[in-house]
Amino acid sequence: MRSVESHGKTVDEAISQALRRLGRQRDEVEVTVLSEGSRGVFGIGAEMARVRVTVPDVEGAEGAEVAPPISAEAIPLERLGEIAQDMLTDILELMEIEAEVSVRGVDVESEDPSIQLDVEGDDLGVLIGRRGETLAALQHVLTMLVQRRLQRWVRVNVDVGHYQDRQAAILRSKALRLAERVQRGRAPLAMEPMRPAERRIIHMALADHPDVTTHSIGVGEDRRVVISPKP
Repeated sequence: MRSVESHGKTVDEAISQALRRLGRQRDEVEVTVLSEGSRGVFGIGAEMARVRVTVPDVEGAEGAEVAPPISAEAIPLERLGEIAQDMLTDILELMEIEAEVSVRGVDVESEDPSIQLDVEGDDLGVLIGRRGETLAALQHVLTMLVQRRLQRWVRVNVDVGHYQDRQAAILRSKALRLAERVQRGRAPLAMEPMRPAERRIIHMALADHPDVTTHSIGVGEDRRVVISPKP
């Protein structure tokens, strides 16, 4: 038995998207409406409709009852990858962007569980935006949707055409070069303002450095990493 969860502006739209992904007709599946959605007030507080569409086993399928919705508390963390993948696929379909979403990995062992999704396709620059700003916004929205679905904290990382991998490599290389300058000059050095994910890469790149340490200063968009020599 195979099932997918799908989102849409309406229940019918969510069902149609799920049927396309399953390659099935409406009379071949069972549908559970998880949320009918809401238009909100002036667009504020709007929620997408959410459904689970299941292809039943051939044996015993006749007369089978639609299973009740799974509560957020009952979702095992191991299903995080599947849930996040389905949600991102739905978002891209609503944006009318053709792309393939895959799960690179899921970390359920650490105190801050995380998932890495990869998006591949043609002409996906619109998903990245200037300096990755659109990608950062997409990642933020998806993280909130997944957290709301699971009712627990989890970090969702999205990479489009390996853009994040390339940027992370550039930041790690820059961190090491600046660490050498700090080590030679024995004076702290403040980097340019960065987003949280970028600052995290710098901190992790220098976490085990024998001669320098890092901390963040500033607030909001002006928050930046300072590299300092160890005493």
